[in-house]
Amino acid sequence: IHLATENEQYLSELPEQAGCFKETRIVEFIFLLSEKWHLDQSTRYQAVELLERFMIKQVEQMCDDRGSSQGQRSSWSSVRDQITNTFILRLVSCVQLASKLSLHYSRVTSDTALTFLQSVKYSYTKQELLESELAVLNTLQFHINVSTPLAYVELLLEVLGYNGCLLPAKPLHQLCVQLLDLCYLTRETIYDTLLKIAIENSTPSKLQIAKFLTVKEDFMLLAVGVISTGVFILSPGHWEQAVEHLNCITGITPQSILEFSYAVVRRVVGSSTP
Repeated sequence: IHLATENEQYLSELPEQAGCFKETRIVEFIFLLSEKWHLDQSTRYQAVELLERFMIKQVEQMCDDRGSSQGQRSSWSSVRDQITNTFILRLVSCVQLASKLSLHYSRVTSDTALTFLQSVKYSYTKQELLESELAVLNTLQFHINVSTPLAYVELLLEVLGYNGCLLPAKPLHQLCVQLLDLCYLTRETIYDTLLKIAIENSTPSKLQIAKFLTVKEDFMLLAVGVISTGVFILSPGHWEQAVEHLNCITGITPQSILEFSYAVVRRVVGSSTP
């Protein structure tokens, strides 16, 4: 109930720019960096979401500041030019902060972060690194410990098991993490397929794309879709039962679950065949 409420609250306050900083190159960078630093699975998703929320807030603030000083709002291109120089530093700071939130507490030290930044030709001091972390914290008003889609997946798997849905728990969890990675790394392709299925049209309008934003940012739907797809791949005989249980738990319709699973499976298989 807490996760569902948190998800609904987030969707009700969704900024128009949501998803702008989740493009594949950024997500891949964070995933590879998390792997390099041996961080746990939840940390990489936390870092992606943290960077996304911070960058949107920072851009909004910069636009407002320029607007008040110049009498007009700054264009995206001029704001982009300003943030480019510090983007990698902010990304590293978000990974650092996410690592500090991890239950496994595999923290990324300042020395580790600085060594990495130097390896990619950025010269920062420990003081600048600390100030960058504080900039992220201040911009987000220290509200950084938010639930990731992985938390939704793991809790729903626990509920399924508690409700008597007989599924191979450990291999299903591992597969769901892989599918969640896929959804993050090929986000646009999967949701583009899902949108076209939903509107039954291969050329969605700008209005339809804008309205679809809440679907793209719905963590509960993402978690349900990932679990449904995992069950379909790993234990197809249990799929209908799992979908029924997921529907009862979350209220998400079987049709929506089916459509999401189709979009993910189509991406996995790499085919447009129904």
